[in-house]
Amino acid sequence: MMRHLFLILTLLLSSPLYAVEPDEILSDPVLEQRARDISKGLRCLVCRNENIDSSNAGIAKDLRLLVRERLVAGDSNTEAVDFIVDRYGEYVLLKPRMTRENAVLYLIGPVLLIVGAIGAFLYLRRRSRRPEKPLDNLSREEADRLEQLLKD
Repeated sequence: MMRHLFLILTLLLSSPLYAVEPDEILSDPVLEQRARDISKGLRCLVCRNENIDSSNAGIAKDLRLLVRERLVAGDSNTEAVDFIVDRYGEYVLLKPRMTRENAVLYLIGPVLLIVGAIGAFLYLRRRSRRPEKPLDNLSREEADRLEQLLKD
């Protein structure tokens, strides 16, 4: 019973925590929500696969403040993201854009899967067509001798 109670309390108390500090929060709830939406798509350059909204790294805080500054200045979401990408490179995006330069990243997985499936299919097809004749390499006398031994 205690184990179940502990599990339930752990699940209830394990809500996601955000690293956004109170002094960063904008007074306008609409702008704050836009800033949060943008922050969830930006990568912390220190933590790598963590968004800046949930990272405690100093650069993540700087990026959160920069996003909020751009929104207060009147930028749209796209303009704010483009400003940060221009400054830090496309690596800052958690989901890179589909461009000609990085199309290989998006296409290499499915292409290799298809090539592997075709290779496996051809290998299994070729293997099933080939009859097993282990006696083909034996001379006529050896084959006769083997058959004589198998009969006895």
